[in-house]
Amino acid sequence: MKIGYPCINRNLSCRSSKTFRLASYSEERMMSTIEGNLDCLQKILEFNREHDLLFFRITSDLIPFASHPVCTLPWQRTFKKTFQAIGDFINKHDMRVSMHPDQFVLINSLDEDIFQRSVAELIYHAEVLDLLGADSTAKIQIHVGGIYGNKRESMNRFVKRFYLLPDPVKKRLVIENDERLYSVNDCLQIHRDTNLPLVFDVFHFNCYNHGEDLKDVFAEVCHTWSSTDGLPITDYSSQEKTKRKGSHAQTINLKNFRNFIDKTKGMDFDIMCEIKDKEKSALKALRILKTMKR
Repeated sequence: MKIGYPCINRNLSCRSSKTFRLASYSEERMMSTIEGNLDCLQKILEFNREHDLLFFRITSDLIPFASHPVCTLPWQRTFKKTFQAIGDFINKHDMRVSMHPDQFVLINSLDEDIFQRSVAELIYHAEVLDLLGADSTAKIQIHVGGIYGNKRESMNRFVKRFYLLPDPVKKRLVIENDERLYSVNDCLQIHRDTNLPLVFDVFHFNCYNHGEDLKDVFAEVCHTWSSTDGLPITDYSSQEKTKRKGSHAQTINLKNFRNFIDKTKGMDFDIMCEIKDKEKSALKALRILKTMKR
């Protein structure tokens, strides 16, 4: 089992997600921004390796405007060797990476233009992971999307659109349950139609479920992952008490985390801590895993 966090390391002064205004686009600006982002990504991974945080979600903003028509820089070729060096570091230290496009990626949208832009964004994410030389355990995680007045039709549209995606995207795509529209059971139905692995989001399950036993449904979700997909991925967070329902916690609730690990005894999976203090909570969770011999 590996544990990690998404996108930003709050111990480091750099960010791998720096961008700029579209009106300021130039190839020179792109070059310098990408160089800085890739350099920071390497620093984050080095920090993670030193602290046994072997799972990391790479920011979608690594390459600004990568899927936008304004992008004329052949960044894939220009930074090929840098990507290879970062990928070699990841593979050498048995680390796992993933990506999670923003929520504007909607492959079940009623709008054909939104679907096409979503495909372009997914292709970009697959290119990043391919350039790193990441194996098939490096996943691109998305939500199912909107309901658009008819959940069944929207689920069917997701399935049909999935089969239209390029193979480099399809082999990496995974879906997660959300906090109000698509439950774990909805995602399991889509799995049965597509064979897509499911990410079990613990916080979203607590927000939106149909009374299922967590251990039972978690085991069913784990079975959606094949050996080539790697260990199942689980997103972990909890409710921030002072915020609206669905707001992620500022820091990990250690008692709740222990209870979750205890409930899932006997099952192996990798954990993405979607908690706002990032690596701080991931390190606390790692200590618990070690004390519980997981």
